[in-house]
Amino acid sequence: MDLNTLRQEIEALDQNLLSSLAKRRQLALAVAKDKAKRQGAVRDTAREASLLLSLMEKGQALGLDPAYLTRLYHVIIEDSVLLQQAWMQQGDEKGVLHIAHLGRPGTYSHLAAQGYASRRQCQFQGLCCESFADIVKAVEDGRAPLGLLPIENTSSGSINDVYDLLRHTHLHIIGETYLKVDHHLLVKPGLSLDKIERVYSHPQALLQCSHYLGKTTLKQEACPSSAHAMAKVAESDDPIAAIGPESGGALYGLVAIDRHLANQEENHTRFILVSRDAHTVPSQLPAKTSLIMATHNTPGALVSALQVLQQHGFNMTKLESRPIPGNPWEELFYMDVQANDQSDEWQQAYQELCAITRFVKVLGCYSDERVKATSAPLPQ
Repeated sequence: MDLNTLRQEIEALDQNLLSSLAKRRQLALAVAKDKAKRQGAVRDTAREASLLLSLMEKGQALGLDPAYLTRLYHVIIEDSVLLQQAWMQQGDEKGVLHIAHLGRPGTYSHLAAQGYASRRQCQFQGLCCESFADIVKAVEDGRAPLGLLPIENTSSGSINDVYDLLRHTHLHIIGETYLKVDHHLLVKPGLSLDKIERVYSHPQALLQCSHYLGKTTLKQEACPSSAHAMAKVAESDDPIAAIGPESGGALYGLVAIDRHLANQEENHTRFILVSRDAHTVPSQLPAKTSLIMATHNTPGALVSALQVLQQHGFNMTKLESRPIPGNPWEELFYMDVQANDQSDEWQQAYQELCAITRFVKVLGCYSDERVKATSAPLPQ
């Protein structure tokens, strides 16, 4: 067969793969509906491990590498789990999800908001905002029912401006989503790396690419979002570049001339969804509760508060301290706890925390979207 015929066969196989993946998603939703009726847990890790081992053995007989199949099915299983969790919270209600996010179309926030809506089988309609504060205000004013805010990144750490906003708003965290962030150097077609003088991006992106940028002579300029940076490059005749997602750059006619710039290869951003109304997480879903706490300024006060969580068997996944403005050397603590705020155990722990701290504010309870990869031994 000639090259064109070979490519046509590959494209036909890819179409079959897409159809199979779409059908698998629909079957996963049917499973979620059955589990909801039986009040069953979303995950059966023993069955997942057995399935993965069987697939590796069958794939090996077909000449497929078990490690390759493991990586592939980790993504497929994660998608199924998150799809089922989303359905259990939303049911068959579909429509349009209006989400306020940072920046114009093409930013990482825009991509994360799109993904959140897609997982819920909803159309996406974004409201572009210039700052984190604008996102919060848009939801508070009712211009958008949901706001998406980046809260932490595996490379640059916590986004403190968002933590400070959460302290002063009455909005509730009702969800989270994760996005793998892959930074690229984007330019107009035809521009080479040695001609570039300046690079533009959001401050977080510049920080996450500090090792790469430190080896260059490029002057760095911060923008409100990566989309602002990409638009600036697209509209300018100067030899400048933007750091951002390759798919976003394509919206502005830009191409990548250097790829994978982040300090860490596994560079992920966690986003939270905020709403004026709190949500209830079904008991069969893994839940996370976020809160702010201020302890008394006495020795061992924080330890005593953490011991309350330990005594009730709750795992804390995040502890972040922030200074209290106007109170030198005093701090607030932001915490994520693997707990459903509707459970009796949590209610008891919450009452005990309130009794020994200056104040506790629950920011929200939502489905935990960190899906632990299924493990299975490689076939012999």
